Amino acid sequence: MNDTPKQISGLFGSNGEHGGQLLQYVQEMSPKTIAKLSKPESSEVFKVMERNVIGLLGGLPSEQFDVTVATSREHLGRLLVSAMMSGYFLRNAEQRLAFERSLDSMTDTTQS
Repeated sequence: MNDTPKQISGLFGSNGEHGGQLLQYVQEMSPKTIAKLSKPESSEVFKVMERNVIGLLGGLPSEQFDVTVATSREHLGRLLVSAMMSGYFLRNAEQRLAFERSLDSMTDTTQS
């Protein structure tokens, strides 16, 4: 049995409730934390996230079309969860790459 709609509703609350777990978590974040999490360290990660969101929302150029996106609270919640998970994955990949580069440079220095 698929409980995804119930899980999303539980994360964001339902029927106008403000008790959703994820919503409460995001609301409790400091503006400084949100700003830091919103800006990836590399331009490559930013481009991947941008392409991901464009793929989810649709890719019509706003200069040529009057684009409006309408959705339900549940679908917006799913979009937010998807974006957060993608960002989490990309941030971990970015940190791992930096760590591997650091190890490589230390290995090159000790071998010289």
